[in-house]
Formats: sequence, C-alpha cells, structure tokens
Amino acid sequence: MTETKPARQLPAVHELIKQAAAGRERSYPAGLLTAAARQVLAEWRRAILEQGEAPPDLDELVQEVREWAETRLRPSLRPVINATGVVLHTNLGRAPLSIEACAAIERVARSYCNLELNLQDGKRGSRYEHVERLLTTLTGAEAALVVNNNAAAVLLVLDSLARGREVVVSRGELVEIGGSFRIPEVLARSGAILKEVGTTNKTHPWDFERAIGPETAMLLKVHPSNYRIMGFTCQVADDELVSLAAKHRVIVVEDLGSGALVDLSRYGVGHEPTVQASLAAGVDIVTFSGDKLLGGPQSGLILGRAKLLRILEENQLLRALRVDKFTLAAMEATLQAYVQEEAERVLPVLQMLSVAPDRLRQQAEDLLKLLAGRLGSECAIALRKGCSRVGGGALPLEELPTTLVELCPVRLTAARLAECLRRGDPPVLTHIQENCVLIDPRTLRVDEAETLVEAVAAALSAAGER
Repeated sequence: MTETKPARQLPAVHELIKQAAAGRERSYPAGLLTAAARQVLAEWRRAILEQGEAPPDLDELVQEVREWAETRLRPSLRPVINATGVVLHTNLGRAPLSIEACAAIERVARSYCNLELNLQDGKRGSRYEHVERLLTTLTGAEAALVVNNNAAAVLLVLDSLARGREVVVSRGELVEIGGSFRIPEVLARSGAILKEVGTTNKTHPWDFERAIGPETAMLLKVHPSNYRIMGFTCQVADDELVSLAAKHRVIVVEDLGSGALVDLSRYGVGHEPTVQASLAAGVDIVTFSGDKLLGGPQSGLILGRAKLLRILEENQLLRALRVDKFTLAAMEATLQAYVQEEAERVLPVLQMLSVAPDRLRQQAEDLLKLLAGRLGSECAIALRKGCSRVGGGALPLEELPTTLVELCPVRLTAARLAECLRRGDPPVLTHIQENCVLIDPRTLRVDEAETLVEAVAAALSAAGER
C-alpha cells in the first residue's frame, strides 16, 4: 500500500518513543514502549489511508502510546466493588472467598506442599484426599472427587458410566446455563445416548419406567438452576427415581447445580435442595459447583458411592479436569468452616444471604451519610426499598429485601455516572433505574464503604471533565 502525503506526516518510531519517554517520573520498559509506538502508528496509518482521517498532532500520539503502555502494565484481572446486590455474580467471579481460604492459598503458594505425598508413609498419595474426608463427613457420601467445575463433573460422570448407553432425562430438565452449556450437548460429547421422557412441564415416574430398557445406564435428574416452570407441573422426586433404579438395576445421578450444604430457609431464602438430602434419598452420585452456594473456589464436586467414584478415578479424562493445589487449599478451608459449624460467620456468601433487613438499612443509612458529606450538591441522595438477588443460576425467582442507596446525579445521566464508576479505580458495579444509580449494601464489605464514597466522587469529577 502506497503512503499518501498525510500519512508521511506521522513521526518516525524512534522519535515517537523519545517523546513518549521524555518527562516521565516512571520509565517504561524499552521493548514495551517500542511495541506501543509501532502499534499506535500502524493504527493511525491505516485510519489515514483507508478512512481518510486527518493526521493527529504529536501530543495526541504521545498520549496514545503512553496509554497503550499503561494498559499492558496494569493487571487485567482486578478486584471490583460489587454494589449490585447480586450475591453470586457470575461476571464478577461468583463467590468471594473467606479470609481463611485466602490464607490457605497463600500458605501453599509460597512453599512446596504435600499435594500428592502421603506424609505418614512417604509414598505417593492422592490430591483428592485433602478434601475427600471433609466432604464425606459433611454429607454422608462414601467417596468424593473434585474437578475444575460442575460442567466437568457432569461430563466425567457421563463419560465414565454411560458412554455408548442410554441416559434417561426429563424434557423439563434439558437445561442450558451460562456460556451455552447444554445438557443434550454434554451427553453427546460424553458418548452417552439421550433418551427424553415426559413433557416440558410434567414428567411422571411411569415416564421413566417405560423408557428403561436393556441399554439404559442411568436416570439423570438435573436441577433447573436458572429458571422455574410454574403452575401445572409435576416432577419425579429423588426417592421415586431411586426406587425405579433399584428395580431395574440402573443408577441415579443428580446434577444439583449450585449445591447447598445448609438449609437456606433458615435465612428466609427459598427452598434449595441440599446435597445431604439427595444422598440420603439414595441417589448414587451427586454433582454440584463449589463456587456458588457452597461459598468456595471454582470447582465441581462429585459425591456418591465409592465403587462408582473409583471408576471415575480410572478415567483418563480426570487428569484433564483435575484441580490444582490452590483450589484444594481454598476448598479445604471452606469445608473446615462447615465442619466447625462456623460457615455463616466465616463465608462471605452465607454472610450476605443471612444479613438481617434491619442491619442492611443501617448500613445504607451509614453509607448515605458518608456520601452526603463528600458529594455535596453533585447528587441527590436518598434511600429506597429494593431487592437483592442470589445470582449464579441459584433461586432465580427469589427476592431478598434490602435498602438501596439512590444516587441521582444533577449534571449528568445515571448511565454516564455508572460508566465512570465501572471504569474507575477500583471499578464499581451498580444498577440503574429511573435515571438513578442504585447501590445495594448487601454485597459490600464493611471496609469498602469509604473506598466506594471516594470512587463515586472521582467518577462525578471525571464525568464532569469530559
């Protein structure tokens, strides 16, 4: 491509590098600055030649080079302040870990550890032993495995126990969750053969019984994590499936999705089946996520009969799905909180779900005072009643009463303020309603209040300058 006269007005790479490096307290690595200058010049050359853009002045180019370099030096994965009230926010990493879990990760990260070494006899051990005893103690399962997420757990179970054979599933449970994870596609990928029974809203025990044949390997029950069918409905209970499976000598597997270890109704949250209840009903294998209602790191947990889990352990696929020492350390610390009966006090997810409405109102009032003292007349600030969400595909219809702090900016739109908050340092995520930015104290840590106030002030200032 032949350069036009405007394109030749762009400075040489070495000149742009020299100008970008001049007058800076902090120096950039030479290689990074070179890459930045080349990239910025290439983009402007393309814009001039292909789109007829006018060449920028040198100061503008220098600023772009510095910004390009800064973005490469700044971590991409950053902590954010979650003011949305969505407790298990998938886009924000789901369950925040407890202080104890974070400390456990640091301990094994800073030194060697006995990941696969039995310290008693000095022989090679299993990485899964570090959490298996805790899981079996808490749930009554005979054995347990941990893989990298619940999708992996379902895939491993199907691949190990149903490859080339039929798996019977209710039509109302052929779910799709975030990221286009679909039960029919997972079944196909595992080599199992899907056999649908019942209808979208109603499936009866006899639907399953009529579908069971010589090629049936399992009956699969799937928790409809992110939706509910209301009204004229019927589902087959765990104990009914277990009786059918025993009669026909097949197994029952239940994908519980979010996987609660405690009865959430004690917090005023809607019913969510517990892992213990499914196992007590006789379900052979239960799978669920570790980073949702359990409150631990991203992982998929597989609990059930020892002879079946030993088959899973022999599957070569397990090595591709295994978790590392950091996940196991965080999971062990999380499970210890349950064993010690301190989960509600220690785990952030359960803290957020169990906080009393009166306490939330007090937190909102305290935050309003801080904001009013810092923002002055820049925003109209008020309290309003609202609802938090569990999130993470769990309890999609559940509304948790809360008190919101309402920010109605005077000189700009709520969308503009929310954008500046999201792009700030630290980023703050909020909701917008009726041209107001809403802040829910349910998902704020106590030590984040003053940081949030400063972030709002900085966002208003930044929005006003543009």
